[in-house]
Amino acid sequence: MAVFNRVESPRQPESAIYDEVVLAGDGWMRELKPGQVLRIVDLEGNQAADTLFYDADHPEDHYSAVRTIAGQGNIYLSTGSVLRAESGKELLTIVADTCGRHDTLGGSCSAQSNTVRYAHEKLYMHNCRDTFMLQLANHEEGGKYTKRDLAPNINFFMNVPVTPEGGLTFADGVSSPGAYVEMRSKGRTMTLISNCPQLNNPCNAYNPTPIRVLIWDN
Repeated sequence: MAVFNRVESPRQPESAIYDEVVLAGDGWMRELKPGQVLRIVDLEGNQAADTLFYDADHPEDHYSAVRTIAGQGNIYLSTGSVLRAESGKELLTIVADTCGRHDTLGGSCSAQSNTVRYAHEKLYMHNCRDTFMLQLANHEEGGKYTKRDLAPNINFFMNVPVTPEGGLTFADGVSSPGAYVEMRSKGRTMTLISNCPQLNNPCNAYNPTPIRVLIWDN
């Protein structure tokens, strides 16, 4: 099931219409127009960017890990992967990827999962679910998105191997400084990112770092 479909992009940062650095532990939410291309860059390497997508016209139709995996017949994401919604609608397609493999099984960290996986005293620690909810609550279309709209997400750059017994393990990343993944939006797509603050497993090398997001019109 390993996928390392590395393809570089012809797009140059200076031609992007949007360019922002998202600090470790921060969130980011923005709508992509039809045909726009989003790039997420792992600036320092070995960082996880937890990401969700929504049909902006029908927010209840969010990214579906099940539909996406079934559609491509592979549990990992890379160049050529079509990211599908619950309805089966195509939301985005990965058009370039210099990392080569991304997870969509591990889900996002939360206060609850931190206590179950690690220790009860980890309850207070910042987590991706809280970042997601804060971004949804603060979005300009207040009330359009709620915690009910959270779903199993993509973990860009995160390495989650499947064991022979069918379990999941959180391992050192397969990403490197400057690695990126690039997606073209099929329609109006809302993007929600939590730049993961996790300190309890090696998904961030125990040292969360910034990511960079860029957008091109085509």
